Amino acid sequence: MNRSRSLPRGATAALLGLSLVLIGSGATHAATAPAGPVAPVAADSARVRLQLPAPTGRYAVGRDTLHLVDRSRADPWVPQAGARELMVSMYYPARPGGGRTAPYMTRGEAGAFLESRGLADAVSATTLSRTRTNARPGASPVRGSHPLVVLSPGFSVQRSTLTLLAEELAGQGYVVASVDHAYESVGTAFPGGRLLDCAACEQTKPGGYGVVPPSRARDVSFLLDRLLADRHPAWRHARMIDRDRIGMAGHSIGGASAMSTMVRDQRVRAGANLDGSFMEPVSAEGLGGRPFLLFGTGEDDSTWARDWPLLDGWKRWISVTGSGHFTFTDIPVLGDQLGLLTPDEPLSGTRSQEITRAYVTAFFDQHLKGLDRKLLDGPSARHPEVVFRRQG
Repeated sequence: MNRSRSLPRGATAALLGLSLVLIGSGATHAATAPAGPVAPVAADSARVRLQLPAPTGRYAVGRDTLHLVDRSRADPWVPQAGARELMVSMYYPARPGGGRTAPYMTRGEAGAFLESRGLADAVSATTLSRTRTNARPGASPVRGSHPLVVLSPGFSVQRSTLTLLAEELAGQGYVVASVDHAYESVGTAFPGGRLLDCAACEQTKPGGYGVVPPSRARDVSFLLDRLLADRHPAWRHARMIDRDRIGMAGHSIGGASAMSTMVRDQRVRAGANLDGSFMEPVSAEGLGGRPFLLFGTGEDDSTWARDWPLLDGWKRWISVTGSGHFTFTDIPVLGDQLGLLTPDEPLSGTRSQEITRAYVTAFFDQHLKGLDRKLLDGPSARHPEVVFRRQG
């Protein structure tokens, strides 16, 4: 859900050729809005080799994929389908090595994403799915105990849209669990050749998104239960995770879900909301002093203003001048490479990813690693686009 945007109002953002019509006031996710006119393709997309910038940390990055089934509850969107399912990409600090890097997404997922935006004729599913990442499947992990960060994507888009951030955090020494919540994206591949569509999109019309963050909070708690299990954890490298240093971040409704998860699960020690309106108020009891970062566009969000006083720990409200709702994802980077960012788009893909990586990593460094990151103290000459709205 896009901060305070709901229905198209005419502000076009051609991110990855999305040309999504961004939204006025309300509580709807921009990713579910009808696609606007597609920007002209500046290059033959079939000849473009998309590539994500390399992480800046000291470690190489490994990636595993998990399919988890919560048999204690039925899927909230399609109960007849059976138990709730999750797809999870586990990124982790790894030893250097060769070999092919992990795929960005499947061709089916890419096709569903492009089709949902009216871009199937402008960008091929093969081009998008073959985006070169920096993580190697099955790479040997480094030794030691590492903080865990859970990432939750925006409504209707896949977890792959947060790959840049996931790889950066892993390169900086974090284990990252990036989650796809079943039936909440336009197309996510599950075992058995299944491509699950966005059944939730049909059931959460404007004003009905409040059920999503509590459901995702249950997903994340189940994920943590499986990753931190004393016997038979879900991930083969679970011993890497420091169970006392867990954080969560999310884009759009995934950011709102980070708050909802912290309210319900004390194991999550720090949270970051990347441009997502809160679908449910912060608890009157606050977060028990746990830190929270609000990081978004320059637009006012009434839910952030409403809940700011209830954040009872370290907190920042930071905005990025010239940003749009998808600035905090991979989309501007890929859009730049395809020549699809419009000339009036003030923030390039390069700057979008540099700023997002720098501030989100600094937040978790400070609150999960105990490192004093001056970047969070106030304005920086290196990042003049970043504005500190409120501090506490």
